[in-house]
Amino acid sequence: MEYRELGKTGLKVSAVGFGASSLGGVFHDFDEGRGIDAVLAAVEAGINLIDVSPYYGHYKAEQVLGKALKQIPREKFILSTKVGRYGKDGVNTWDYSAKRAQESVYESMERLNIDYIDIINVHDIEFQGRMEGGLDKVVNETLPALHELKQQGVVKHVGCTDLQLENLKYVIEHSPEGTVESVMNFCHYCLCDDKLVDFLGFFEMHGVGVLSASPFSMGLLTERGVPAWHPAPALLVMACKKAAEHCKAKGYPIEKLAMQFACSEPRIASTVFSTTRPEAIQKNLGYLAEPIDWKLVREVRNIIGDQQRVSWANT
Repeated sequence: MEYRELGKTGLKVSAVGFGASSLGGVFHDFDEGRGIDAVLAAVEAGINLIDVSPYYGHYKAEQVLGKALKQIPREKFILSTKVGRYGKDGVNTWDYSAKRAQESVYESMERLNIDYIDIINVHDIEFQGRMEGGLDKVVNETLPALHELKQQGVVKHVGCTDLQLENLKYVIEHSPEGTVESVMNFCHYCLCDDKLVDFLGFFEMHGVGVLSASPFSMGLLTERGVPAWHPAPALLVMACKKAAEHCKAKGYPIEKLAMQFACSEPRIASTVFSTTRPEAIQKNLGYLAEPIDWKLVREVRNIIGDQQRVSWANT
């Protein structure tokens, strides 16, 4: 396993991270015991970054992950979770107030069976951008509240997550230097969208560590294809389907190429993917042990063509 520096945090994170969203049943039903085994298999394989959120499965992902973490020595993992986005009884809710952010941290620690959080993130700041106070509320209220907890040793580092890179840039530019220590972005460093590269220099200039998620672009870059709920426009879905068929004809699963490509940029500290299957951990790490076929990468990107960097609004 390769480990990379996460900005100026002093943390060395595995180049591949375990995303615990699947433990909330976000994508499909799963066997809880197998999901816990997947966490254990990831750590056993050298993956030390584990990312979760109270939003995933409306608290379920943290609860299931907490059962797994009871079985793992604390020094073996770096835990990233979030505040700001929640839900209950199938209804999504958002609250980026200082009071709720601090309450959320303690609630997450209880569910996760830990006594400190390595990285606490303001989750999907795009939604606060749509509400009263806009992104300035993240700057002036949410982040300072989390830094109060950092001063108390409750959390070690503070970051932000969002689909829209421009929002992450805005918050960094309007906060005191060092306030945002890391960012997590998703679906913007993969075969069909590499927009994240345009922002890596900016993040580096501000000492901000970069995490990326969803190397398969939430199912776009798979032979199985996208789930019904996927927000991608139809033309992009069709282009990725053609790319997957091309890879299959070459005897090179698009999942393999997608994982290899997503982890190929050394300025991205870790690329997070989610699974509830222990065997998927070894399968994807096995892909990374092989050299990438850059010729096939070019062919796939040509097939995707003018749908490259076509994105969607967060939902």
